[in-house]
Amino acid sequence: MAQSPAVDAWESLFRAQVSMARYLAGTFTHELSFNEYDVLFNLSRQPERACRLRELTDQVLLTQPSISRLVDRLVARGLLTKTPDERDGRGTIVQMTEAGVAVYRDIARVHARAIESRIGGALDAKQLVELKALCDRVRQTAQS
Repeated sequence: MAQSPAVDAWESLFRAQVSMARYLAGTFTHELSFNEYDVLFNLSRQPERACRLRELTDQVLLTQPSISRLVDRLVARGLLTKTPDERDGRGTIVQMTEAGVAVYRDIARVHARAIESRIGGALDAKQLVELKALCDRVRQTAQS
């Protein structure tokens, strides 16, 4: 049975993502796991490198209990802080510490070089721009 072009494209995108994720996870020989790096990456893009735990959970591909445990481990290591949300006492604000920023920056450089070598080695500049635009469009459609 022939599949639709949409299914074929999804399968190809999914397989490429899995392959890249496995490769990149193998490059994490530092003090952070891939998931811990993802938390720091997402926080690094927030104003003051902080956001509500609930917002962070929406950005990271882990379940809420898993992200809570992961955040607690990063707090225990001094890479994050957790404080009650002053605007809503039920919420928690998670913020990178200076130590967290330093660890993130060190690993981000290695991570960026690994991405550059794989993705940058496979596609030219025009294709990279097109790939980003296509992925952004798919993500926006999936979120609506």
